[in-house]
Amino acid sequence: MQAPSTETIRTQLAHRTIRAFTTDRLPEPVVDTLMEVARHAPTSSFYQQTTIIRITDPATRHEVYEASGQPYVDGTRGELFVFVIDLYRNARIREAAGVDTAPLETTALFLQGAEDTLLAAQNVVVAAESLGLGTVYLGSIAGDPARVIQALDLPERTYPLVGMLIGYPDQSPQLKPRLPRKITQGVNRYPSFDAVTTDLSEYDSVVTDYYDLRDQGARLDSFTHQIRTKLGTGRAERSPIREVLTAQKLALR
Repeated sequence: MQAPSTETIRTQLAHRTIRAFTTDRLPEPVVDTLMEVARHAPTSSFYQQTTIIRITDPATRHEVYEASGQPYVDGTRGELFVFVIDLYRNARIREAAGVDTAPLETTALFLQGAEDTLLAAQNVVVAAESLGLGTVYLGSIAGDPARVIQALDLPERTYPLVGMLIGYPDQSPQLKPRLPRKITQGVNRYPSFDAVTTDLSEYDSVVTDYYDLRDQGARLDSFTHQIRTKLGTGRAERSPIREVLTAQKLALR
């Protein structure tokens, strides 16, 4: 049987991260549609623990750029959004009813909020790319989440999980090769790492032949070399996130 294919599937399989955008602005009906798509994403237990903030003020966008450290975040190209885990709204509802807010301080509720937020964000990515737009996730805002919290005037029990730029692409990168399915997918149990070492070596060769437009078309290091030398060294990976979550009264236990 031939593998099924739809326009949506073809869009998902053609996903490429775009970091360069034209000066063209997104029409407001497009932005409205993307926000509606986000609003209709699945939500854990119907708690709807997400808030999306659109950044239009240049000074605020610059603050997000400073937190991110990524040069393409600053300026005016692409629409900037920040997807926020939001337990504050439900805390206020419980406070108004005289109900204990302690459950909102658990790691379980925080993770549910993270799930809601990422599902909303990915819904937006698929919708935007189906319209011919480019997107880039900005996990880099975790480099200084406290700065983002201050810039966006976020209340306690909220956390800026990811940013996203959406716009008209001004670059056409190659499809970035992903790990083979036999490495990342199992049936009934975790796949044996020892059984896929040859596949991992072959994947390393594929990755080194990929040219990254972020660095003037430079070839990438192999995947395993990146894991050995890069993992844990990025600004966002060294950020004091635990302290920020505690200050925000999130995931306390």
